[in-house]
Amino acid sequence: MNEYDSEILSGILQNDNYTLTDTPDNADVILLNTCSVRDHAEQKIHSRLGELKHLKTKNPNLKLGVLGCMAQNLKDDILKSKPYVDIVLGPDSYRSILQHLDEEDESVVDTKLLKFEVYEGLFPARKKGINAWISIMRGCNKFCSYCIVPYTRGRERSRNIKSIVEEAHRSVDQGFVEITLLGQNVNSYHYEDQRFHSLLLALTEVKGIKRVRYTSPHPQDVDEDLLKVHADFKPLIANHIHLPLQAGSNTVLQAMNRTYTQKHYLKLVDMIRHYVPDMGITTDVIVGFPGETDADFRETLKVMETVKYDSAYTFKYSPRPHTKAYTMTDDVSEKEKAARLTELIVRQKEHTLYNYRKLIGKEVEILVESESKRSPEELKGRTACNKIVVFPRGTYQAKDLIKRKITDAQGVTLFSRP
Repeated sequence: MNEYDSEILSGILQNDNYTLTDTPDNADVILLNTCSVRDHAEQKIHSRLGELKHLKTKNPNLKLGVLGCMAQNLKDDILKSKPYVDIVLGPDSYRSILQHLDEEDESVVDTKLLKFEVYEGLFPARKKGINAWISIMRGCNKFCSYCIVPYTRGRERSRNIKSIVEEAHRSVDQGFVEITLLGQNVNSYHYEDQRFHSLLLALTEVKGIKRVRYTSPHPQDVDEDLLKVHADFKPLIANHIHLPLQAGSNTVLQAMNRTYTQKHYLKLVDMIRHYVPDMGITTDVIVGFPGETDADFRETLKVMETVKYDSAYTFKYSPRPHTKAYTMTDDVSEKEKAARLTELIVRQKEHTLYNYRKLIGKEVEILVESESKRSPEELKGRTACNKIVVFPRGTYQAKDLIKRKITDAQGVTLFSRP
């Protein structure tokens, strides 16, 4: 989502005759687009600002800006600790960037959250590639107790289908063959009487698109209408779903305000596999949430053992100011968090290898992406269920849809070799 927002900003600036530069030393404007989901991301920005500070002495006209969720969350702290920052813009204020760049005197802060802002009518300046990100909605209404997003990006609001389809057509005209729909809870999309599955159906009519992906859905809003579209339009609608679990214990799920139970989640997984038996399922898991006991953690491992995810993004809980969980006692020690995370990662690696090895000997459809990092004689691509495959270069070209038989699986990579 931050990549897409950066592309929107780049589009605004390039339309006003700014050009991109590869080095900060040559820049007249440097904008850091930020995230506040985890503390580590914020620390990186503080460090980066310190590295860029000296450029202001070399170029007195340099404009240095902090944008996005961190700007929304820590606007006062940024200006107090970094007075050399010129612009602080929240994620709903990007349309005003040109106006603020023209202002000469004091630092500018614009962090209003706008219930109507979905950046309709603005088109991103994308780099060449295979996949185009398309934001279909902004904000979040779920208010998970650990999450800062509803406070930094506001409440949910969706774009109209016509504008999303227009952007998809533009993406194809620019040479992209895959699109990924973005939303904090992407399947919560709702514009007038049209829901997420209606949008997917509209996108199947866009000629030139070879794959449609989306991220990330919320389990609460995955329904049969969505899964029927998956089943009817596979593999154009990619058979991959990122289904955040966060925790397997009902006690912890309730404390997280996740709005589902373990039983509901596992029933949902069964329904997904009923409609799309070969659906690739990935997830997010947080360990060490306040109050999580060892028994609670074992419930998470039980769910993982039942589902056997293709892969998982795994995190140790860290308190985020302004969230409800911030007021809870962070009573799981760092040592215990680290031990649980290690155990979870080991288990997930076993499941990943198990799922990947099931594909050995099977023919899969691959969208060719680029040269393999390890050898110029090989290319890499991705299956519809989001698994990377390495194979001989042959006469294949990027953006080709090809079929290859899988011969090996190592780590998180499949291989198709003679």
